[in-house]
Amino acid sequence: MFKINNLSVKFIILIILFASLIFGCTNNKINQIEDLRKNNNELNKTDTSSSPTKLTPKNTIIDLENTDSEERLLNNIFSSVAPSVVHINITKEMDVPSNQNIPDSFGFNFGIPDEPEQYFERGEGSGFVYDKEGHIVTNYHVVENAEVLEVSFIDGLTVKAKYIGGDPDSDLAVIKVLSDPSILYPVQLGNSDNTFIGQRAITIGNPFGQTWSLTAGVVSAVGRTMRSGNSAFSIPEMIQTDAAINPGNSGGPLLNSNGEVLGVNTMILSQSRSSSGVGFAVPVNIVKMVVPNIIANGTYIYPWLGVTLSNISLDIIDAMNLDLKQRGALIINVFDDSPAANSGLRDSQKNIEVSGGTITIGGDIVVSINETEVQTSDDVISYLVKYTQPKDTIVLKVLRDNTIIPIEVILDPRPGK
Repeated sequence: MFKINNLSVKFIILIILFASLIFGCTNNKINQIEDLRKNNNELNKTDTSSSPTKLTPKNTIIDLENTDSEERLLNNIFSSVAPSVVHINITKEMDVPSNQNIPDSFGFNFGIPDEPEQYFERGEGSGFVYDKEGHIVTNYHVVENAEVLEVSFIDGLTVKAKYIGGDPDSDLAVIKVLSDPSILYPVQLGNSDNTFIGQRAITIGNPFGQTWSLTAGVVSAVGRTMRSGNSAFSIPEMIQTDAAINPGNSGGPLLNSNGEVLGVNTMILSQSRSSSGVGFAVPVNIVKMVVPNIIANGTYIYPWLGVTLSNISLDIIDAMNLDLKQRGALIINVFDDSPAANSGLRDSQKNIEVSGGTITIGGDIVVSINETEVQTSDDVISYLVKYTQPKDTIVLKVLRDNTIIPIEVILDPRPGK
């Protein structure tokens, strides 16, 4: 028989207590894990009434039955016109500035080593298919001096393009792709003379490289006259819109609710170089006039009168003792050897000080052109661009010394063309 002394008894009791403690903790832990599993299973039971919407693959036709009429209209316009809109990538060769020396604090100049004589700059813009022959309309400033032109379509096709010609005065240009006519979808051209304030205005283009983006707004104003930025001449009857136009939209179409082109998106007024809700498009009726000539001749020839004009302000009315209701375009300057100079039109030669600064007065005031009333200088520019050609004879009625007299003028081509 084994003898169990007091120490052995104490040791056995201690082992029994320790085992009980371990078993109890383990059993409690197992029970806690089972409870957690049960709770987790309850949470994972799917409630079909609140399950997330299944993502739609890109090639799935979206059911528009439950959308409102505005959404369906915009989607239909995009679906029908987007295949006509292109993304243009350009590469230009740029000259390195001539003075590339870095001065140091001791007066020595150290040239930049291994500096290339030319470098290449990349850019992008938008455009649209004009005809089945592959002509694409865009902005002159988008493709000017481009060494390489690449045109991408919405189906993923990318092809090379060549420059056909351009008109810096209207900021319009034409490039051409050699593609199967069956994959070219020309746009439908509208009539910008019918554009009205409040009309729906939609753009499709590539703002900041975000290809085939649609924005929508309204026509904010019509009849704006803006400098093209490429020449000293202005573009008449531009369309102003609050539809977002950003860098990369240039050259893309401004559309009406029928998907017809109202104009070519060209410029914005913004301190941030991004949309501020004040964008401008070249009216499509000027596109209709200019583009066929670019395709045929590489450029467009405008008529030239040879004057600078000013609207009639209250200061001019007071200084020239005019009727308060007098309207017209005051001739500020007549260029030498111009049609205006050859016809005897008089410019303003008297400068006077007014509260706002100095104004020039005394010239002829154009009140009509070919019997069409002139309210502002914009009216003269618009009429000459839209309704006349070089070598045409026009009749200006001018107010001179409180008397209205007719003056015949034979128009010349604009200089530099």
